[in-house]
Amino acid sequence: MKEPPLSWLRGTVALHITGERVEGLINALTEAGIVIWNVKATGTGASLRLLLNDFYALRPLLKQTGCRMHITGRIGLPFVAARLWKRKFFAAGPVLFGIILVLLCSLVWSVRVEGNNRLASEDVLDAARLEGLHPFQWIWRMDSPDKLSKQLAARLPGVSWVGIERRGTAVKIQIVEAALPEAKPLNSPRHLISRTDAVITDIYAEQGRPVVQRNARVKKGDVLISGILGDEANKQGVVAKGEVKGLVWHEYNIEVPLQKKNTAYTGERKDRSYFVLGKWAVQLWGYGKSSFEASRTLTELDPLTWRGIRLPVGWMTEKEMEVRETRETLTPQAAKQAGLALAEADIAARYGSDSVIKSQKILHEKKDNGKVYMKVLFEVEERIAEELPIVYNQGE
Repeated sequence: MKEPPLSWLRGTVALHITGERVEGLINALTEAGIVIWNVKATGTGASLRLLLNDFYALRPLLKQTGCRMHITGRIGLPFVAARLWKRKFFAAGPVLFGIILVLLCSLVWSVRVEGNNRLASEDVLDAARLEGLHPFQWIWRMDSPDKLSKQLAARLPGVSWVGIERRGTAVKIQIVEAALPEAKPLNSPRHLISRTDAVITDIYAEQGRPVVQRNARVKKGDVLISGILGDEANKQGVVAKGEVKGLVWHEYNIEVPLQKKNTAYTGERKDRSYFVLGKWAVQLWGYGKSSFEASRTLTELDPLTWRGIRLPVGWMTEKEMEVRETRETLTPQAAKQAGLALAEADIAARYGSDSVIKSQKILHEKKDNGKVYMKVLFEVEERIAEELPIVYNQGE
């Protein structure tokens, strides 16, 4: 006979029949309306299959024919369900994992902002949070992207368009800022004055009237290029422009230790690996403390990505590297040169990289308590001009 439909769902039992009246048992099964299939003769009897529901009607027929049966297989959904029920805690693991995975995929894990130049990303994220768009928010609780775009555009000043795009668990906020008119510089009349005492070495007036010459000594606040043209009867205020350089003297108190401490990596390290899920990290390898006396730790995060989307799952590695500190003893001459180099670098940083040190004079030098102390006077050619707005009195 043919195998009945949906036999796997209903359950199938495979039997091996032995006895003197095996053929009689098969005929009795047929007369009782019990469907059997895959009937095959064996050396000691016959093998066959029948549905699980018909298996319980087999016992009286076996007694009637004097045959015996041996179950050789249990096939179908009822038997699979029974085996799973015996191991229900093991079977619950994949189900629980699937539920957790569905829940994690229903959360917003990352929100990033693109296209903003003037507007701070933190302000955009704060406005999005007020509209219910933030990390660890349920996706189904969010408004539609079109509605969110309109609400964010209303909250953010200086924005002409806001776009919301969601890919999986990541949301991108695209900002188009409104074009602002170009800010024109204020052109109020002004002088160029000296910011310090100096001796003029070079003066160039692009606009305005120079009132000092080369080799002239000026004090702090003296006018170098005047922004007033004409005489008392006919005068006009302009924006003074130009470049003025002068010799300026700077006094430095330099202190350099003769013992210099250096730090270098030895090449020895200890790695620790973590599995990262959101803000949590579970250590997998690298347990135990290192035996390093001194060390530095570098952390590397390697998140998983899918189609360009950064997922909240990944690996983190901590590399603890051993460092060794060494001490270097400097000669007084080497310490002196190092101190002068630091002072020269400070001059360039404070007064411009185009500043030129014309001369230097060591006023005082001594060695005490493992350090070299110096007082040095530098003669520097640098820019000395700064702006001063012209304030007119009432009636002028």
